[in-house]
Amino acid sequence: MHVELLSLWLSCCSKEHKVDFEDVIAEPAGTYSFDGVWKASFTTFTVTKYWCYRLLTALVGIPLALIWGIFFAILSFLHIWAVVPCVKSYLIEIHCVSRVYSICVHTFCDPLFEAMGKCLSSIRVRMTKEV
Repeated sequence: MHVELLSLWLSCCSKEHKVDFEDVIAEPAGTYSFDGVWKASFTTFTVTKYWCYRLLTALVGIPLALIWGIFFAILSFLHIWAVVPCVKSYLIEIHCVSRVYSICVHTFCDPLFEAMGKCLSSIRVRMTKEV
């Protein structure tokens, strides 16, 4: 299980979150410090980053995992037991309302607009340009 999680993390997350020493502290071309300083800085950076990450993960990661687990459980519960039934109920009710609305429009508005169309269809507009 640990190997599966590690390979999953390496395949999808490590590219965005990987921070190397050279990405943070880079000397421009032609400017170099003493080899001992560079090696000590590299070791200090790498070890500090490694242990701080582990310490923060142990102290903060587990409580945050608990909080996020509770949050997504509540979100899933609400979606399954409240949102989807409300949406389905709304769609059923709105279907009946839309049928009644459609009947009313076809009964009252269609004849009115048809009559207005016939009355106004004989109107002709002619434009002339006076010079």
